[in-house]
Amino acid sequence: VAAGGRGDDTLALELVGHGAGGSWIVRPEAAGAAFDLLDRFGRVPLPGYIRRGEALAADRQRYQTVFARTAGSAAAPTAGLHFTPELLAALAARGVGRAAVTLHVGIGTFRPIATERIADHPMHAEWCECPAATAEAVTATRAAGGRVVAVGTTSLRTLETAARDGPIGPWRGATDLFVTPGYRFRAVDCLLTNFHLPRTTLLVLVSALAGRETIARAYAEAIRERYRLLSYGDAMLIG
Repeated sequence: VAAGGRGDDTLALELVGHGAGGSWIVRPEAAGAAFDLLDRFGRVPLPGYIRRGEALAADRQRYQTVFARTAGSAAAPTAGLHFTPELLAALAARGVGRAAVTLHVGIGTFRPIATERIADHPMHAEWCECPAATAEAVTATRAAGGRVVAVGTTSLRTLETAARDGPIGPWRGATDLFVTPGYRFRAVDCLLTNFHLPRTTLLVLVSALAGRETIARAYAEAIRERYRLLSYGDAMLIG
């Protein structure tokens, strides 16, 4: 197997096994640290509607959130792409508080639901961390009658996992939380999220928060008004 990078570089990969959900386990033949190889040969996962083929240098800069600190995510948590330092400053000036979580988005987030029943879908796991300061901020906000807005579906899964067994607290690890209609939200009141593909766990999650009919109307309007979907697309606020 050969993986193409930027320019004429290619990386030979040895297939050593199969993972869950049809994924491959490979070993690079080139020597080097994993993140160095990914930086050299990896490609920015552009949405399918961008037809220019290879990502440009500007994409490597643009496909990153202003919150990013730690390497390890398979893709950007794309709801965060809507924020700029200027917008964050404007929100702070209006009294909107901000607390951070660490997200390592997994490739399973892109995998469609292939089972007849949603409950039979094997939910992918993603590594995340909710620090103590964030758990305390969520608790204080809700106690004061405020609303907690998760920026992105993985942020929501992180916060809800941290509150899975009771009051929210510090938590880190891999979460396989599958938010489906009927789920009782314990930490999050609102969600800022992009528009997602049909038959995905992300679409199921937003339907659990807003209701299936509301989401269907929102997507119908998005299609009618030619909103942009996926990574570089538009966003909606639910809540």
